[in-house]
Amino acid sequence: MTDAQHQLDTVEAAAATPDQEMPFAELGLKPDEYARIVELLGRRPTAAELAMYSVMWSEHCSYKSSKVHLKQFGEKTTDEMRERLMVGIGENAGVVDIGDGWAVTFKVESHNHPSYVEPYQGAATGVGGIVRDILAMGARPVGAMDELRFGAIDHPDTARVVHGVVGGVGGYGNSLGLPNIGGGSIFDSSFQGNPLVNALCVGVMKHEDIHLASAEGVGNKVVLFGARTGGDGIGGASILASETFEDGVPAKRPSVQVGDPFMEKVLIECCLELFRADVVQGIQDLGAAGISCATSELASNGSGGMHVWLDDVLLRDPTLNAGEILMSESQERMMAVVTPDKLEQFIEITRKWDVESAVVGVVNDSGRLTIDHHGERIVDVDPRTVAHEGPTYHRPYARPAWMDALQADAFAGSLPTSGEELGQAVLELMSSPNLADRSWITDQYDRYVQGNTAAARPDTVGVVRVDESTGRGVAIATRSNDRFTKLDPYAGAQQSVVAAYRAVAVAGAVPTAITDGLNFGSPEDPDAMWQLVEAIRGLADACAELGVPVTGGNVSLYNGTGEPGRIDSSINPTAIVGMLGILDTVERATASGWRKGGQLLYVLGTTGADLNGSRYAELSGHLGGLPPAVDFAAEKVLAEVLVSASRDGLIDAAREVGDGGLAAALVQGALRYDVGARVVLDEIVERDGVSAAQALFSESQGRVLIALPRDEEARLVAMLEARGVPAIRLGVTEDANEPALEVQGQFALPLVQVREAWSAPLRAHFG
Repeated sequence: MTDAQHQLDTVEAAAATPDQEMPFAELGLKPDEYARIVELLGRRPTAAELAMYSVMWSEHCSYKSSKVHLKQFGEKTTDEMRERLMVGIGENAGVVDIGDGWAVTFKVESHNHPSYVEPYQGAATGVGGIVRDILAMGARPVGAMDELRFGAIDHPDTARVVHGVVGGVGGYGNSLGLPNIGGGSIFDSSFQGNPLVNALCVGVMKHEDIHLASAEGVGNKVVLFGARTGGDGIGGASILASETFEDGVPAKRPSVQVGDPFMEKVLIECCLELFRADVVQGIQDLGAAGISCATSELASNGSGGMHVWLDDVLLRDPTLNAGEILMSESQERMMAVVTPDKLEQFIEITRKWDVESAVVGVVNDSGRLTIDHHGERIVDVDPRTVAHEGPTYHRPYARPAWMDALQADAFAGSLPTSGEELGQAVLELMSSPNLADRSWITDQYDRYVQGNTAAARPDTVGVVRVDESTGRGVAIATRSNDRFTKLDPYAGAQQSVVAAYRAVAVAGAVPTAITDGLNFGSPEDPDAMWQLVEAIRGLADACAELGVPVTGGNVSLYNGTGEPGRIDSSINPTAIVGMLGILDTVERATASGWRKGGQLLYVLGTTGADLNGSRYAELSGHLGGLPPAVDFAAEKVLAEVLVSASRDGLIDAAREVGDGGLAAALVQGALRYDVGARVVLDEIVERDGVSAAQALFSESQGRVLIALPRDEEARLVAMLEARGVPAIRLGVTEDANEPALEVQGQFALPLVQVREAWSAPLRAHFG
């Protein structure tokens, strides 16, 4: 190579060549954004600075289209809601006090676009990234969940994505020794080119073990440790090829990160020992945008500045140029701030775990982030302008022109009337792609490693023991009704909150806090932007009504294909809610299915003719009308009753009545332990003025199916009456040699037949 090919684009060179054209548009920056960078620097940016700004000012890193609306979460959070909130929005993950000196941190993150390009590695590294976010807080990761969205189950490309994503989630989590305790998966044509992979991780720690990441203390060392830096995962920055950084240097790199779960397992143990030994000021995960993100965020969170030299970064690929080193998203890397007197002990601990480390920087009082390579200054910026003071947009948004017609198109399909038709409809419903058995997926995940899982799929929530001595633990539920959110983003997002709230209460846990994953179309499409704005407003208002704070989360935009302005331009708007509930002891967690015969079945709440957006309507390909109404006061009372009844031992099993209505709740409650049931719909039909089909398939909110011992009926009924919770004695469980689900006067379905229909679809398509 010539000397010119080795020459870096330095700060000095940038100042001397103000008219040199820079490829800002190719990096996703708008002309006004580039002009703003020039204004901030007082000169043109170097190639490395341009790369940093382009990635850190991207939608993925800066939330520039959603930030102004996400402020509602803080504005609508009261002091009472903050009572258990120890760390809130803005850090790697939120932290909640769960009592007895214990804290739990949890968060959901998306890895959508990489999971379409390379499903296995996209999903695997999505899991790895959220685990490191939890680890950076000082917590031990104890459980993972995932919410997946795929295209139509029979589309030729769906199998490729499903096999890769499920394999990646299971392969990484299992190798890591992390139990996968729940989540969900949906098949819908709106996700055909834009599958969603949202991963949640939960970690536990004592109050005194909480760590926040910032670069404080002049003279403190900046240490990069973990895996070596390679050329994978540069993604959008991979177009920063030879002419962008160093002329003549080829830079064709894989755009999706490559994960190594065994390295991450060692990194977890290493980090936890570093925390225990008190040898770090803070640790930051290297996620999106790699070193450029970690250095700018650490420096921005601190009160001083930072100087970094890239020459000592340990490389997996020695041909990487400066920009690629900065932008690489190679996995299993962390950055720590260490005082000089503890550096030797830090290095000793990393060596013990066979984790490589290198000092790559120092904290100073310059107020700047400066980066050198080969002794030349290639970055000199105010770190706040990179990490936290990027552009903020008030994107135009408007109610879509197609919304009125969509909402006016209420479900008017035929409903079964005879007993035989009802029975066949139940079988058809339970064998539909979105209600069918998920064990083909969940059997690929280790759900009980670590020995603290008290409940996992096929249970409706994940339950993890935190304290072995007391049994204290947490329940976590992830919920999102994307079809309801399509019909009404404000109300649909609220449905997701109340569904998750009700789910943890059904398990006997006190709903305490949420994390959210917002997956929407292009913010430059006023239709999709309106959906996002309305959903955020709905989430914030629902949380305020229920008294649960948002601790943090993730926004993933540009999930759409086709021409803006059409009803099918974007994915079904997906506002995933992860709800955390607290259990005094996991031994009292309510089971999700009845385990013996002779128990009474009650349905709590009232049933309306709510079939719009339902799974029953989906059978005929219909989506239209308005979603069911939400009654927050009733949801709060119902949750309080469920938690109290669980603590007092009044109920043995409970299930939400949600997707698929009462029919699905009855089937899944029976199949959980292969115990049948005999029920009568007459009282619901008479009291609520619905047909038998509506009683079975309606998706009215605020309903729960419970099983209780006969000798507790009087106590439970008294409690329900005292709190004003509507309740109907529906029937009884039956532990027969050939168990069945019988709706008296209508049909009787042997459970073996139901299970066969329920378990067939996923295995037929993917097994």
